[in-house]
Order: sequence, then structure tokens, then C-alpha cells
Amino acid sequence: MDQEKIIKVPNGYIILFLTLALIGVGIYGFINIDIAFILAIIVGLVILPGFFLVNPNTSKVLLLFGKYVGTVKNNGFFWANPFYTKRSISLRASNFDSERVKVNDKLGNPIMISTILVWRVENTYKAAFDVDNYENFVRVQSDAAVRKLASLYPYDNFEDEGMEEEITLRASVNEVSVALEKELAERLSMAGIEVLEARIGYLAYAQEIANAMLKRQQATAIVAARHKIVEGAVSMVEMALDELSKKDIVDLDEDRKATMVSNLMVILCSDKDATPVVNTGTLT
Repeated sequence: MDQEKIIKVPNGYIILFLTLALIGVGIYGFINIDIAFILAIIVGLVILPGFFLVNPNTSKVLLLFGKYVGTVKNNGFFWANPFYTKRSISLRASNFDSERVKVNDKLGNPIMISTILVWRVENTYKAAFDVDNYENFVRVQSDAAVRKLASLYPYDNFEDEGMEEEITLRASVNEVSVALEKELAERLSMAGIEVLEARIGYLAYAQEIANAMLKRQQATAIVAARHKIVEGAVSMVEMALDELSKKDIVDLDEDRKATMVSNLMVILCSDKDATPVVNTGTLT
């Protein structure tokens, strides 16, 4: 058997009332030295270990001399065979924040990464008997899954714009979370664990390359910004020349157009404020 079996057991309050009555009769017989009544008290004491509680979002796995009998998931006070071994397994959602581990991403860059996992027990039989310790199993498999995930994707993309759609650990949060959940669900299914949510909790370059990668990111950002500035400057110069030509404000030959374009491009693309110079003579 590798499947969970949900069973129902007698209500504990009824059995408790009968047991107390039996013990009371036995005490009366003990006082009067009646063997039959003394047996009643002994039976009552044997019945007592069969009582147990099942709290909300918990369960009891019942075993009889090493054989799995079933799982009680209903909440309340119950009684079962006093020879049953009862093991409690929580059905509550648990939150696990893994330790930060150093791994290599797809490009071989060392990074620090951790995962946040929300999980709960779905199959009590597998959690109790298919793994040695299901809570430790979750921790170990989460660490293995995040290491594998980091090796499948680059931390960031520094290629040209044609590669911007590539999935990266830093930018593609939703895609990476889906992949992580799928990987963890496959690994934890053998322990009867349901993955409710999984996502990256911490992500950064390892200390030894953090400064170099920061400079690289800054350089990439600067190049991208300059690219936009140049595009805008060219558009503005083109618009200025078109407007001057349409409104016939000034007649510029090719040399003067080149000079104007040069001046405007310097002003618009410079990272410092331009210093104006008033020309009181000719344009040449």
C-alpha cells in the first residue's frame, strides 16, 4: 500500500462515559472484594490509552503492530483500538526560507541565491513512511532545486537588444517562479508534499565579482541611455531643419546645414550644459 486511507473512528465522548462508568463499577467491586468488578476496572484502564485528540489542520496516522491502518483527519475527540500507535502529522501550510547558497548561473558567474517555499502535507502515508523525515526532506530538496534552477538561467542579460527576451533570474520573476514550483513539486511529490508557492527570496552576485558586475551594469545602462539620447537628438535636428525649410526662415546651404547639425548634436548629446556664444557677425 502506498496510498493514504482515510478512516472514521468512534466518538471519544461516548466511549469515555462508558469507560468511566466501568471504572466506577470496578472501584465499587474492589471495595467489596468482588473478582468480577475488579476485572471491570482492569478493562477500563486498558481502554483509556485509546483516546486521542485531532486538532484543526492536523491528522493522526494509526498503526497496529507496524501495519498501516489508516489516517484520521476529522477534528475532535476520538477513541480507537488502544493497541494502535498514533503519529501526529500537521496539515497546516508551512513556510520555509532556505539558506543563501553560492552557485554558478548558466554563464558560470557565481551568485548567491535562496528560495522561499510554502508547502503542506497532502498525503500522510507518503509523508510518514516513504521518507525518513519529511521536514528535512523538504529542506534538502529545496536546496537541490534552487541549485539546479540557477544553473539553467543567467543572472542577467548583457547582450544586445535582440536577446532581451531571454529568461533571466533577475528580470523574469514570474517565469522563474513557475519553473521553481514545477521542479519542487516533482521532487517533493514522493513525500506527499504539495507545493503552494515557491519563489526566489534572495538573489545577488557573489562578493568576489559583485563590484565588477555592478560596473558592467552601469556601463550597459549608460550605453542604453546614450543610444536613446542620440535617437532623440537626430529626430530633433531633422525636425528643426524641416521646420526651417518649410517656413523659409533662413536659406542654408549644405555647409551651413552641416555646421548646424554638428552644433545641435553636440548640445543635445552632451552630458553637460552648453555655454552659448552670441555671433554678431556673419554665419560663416
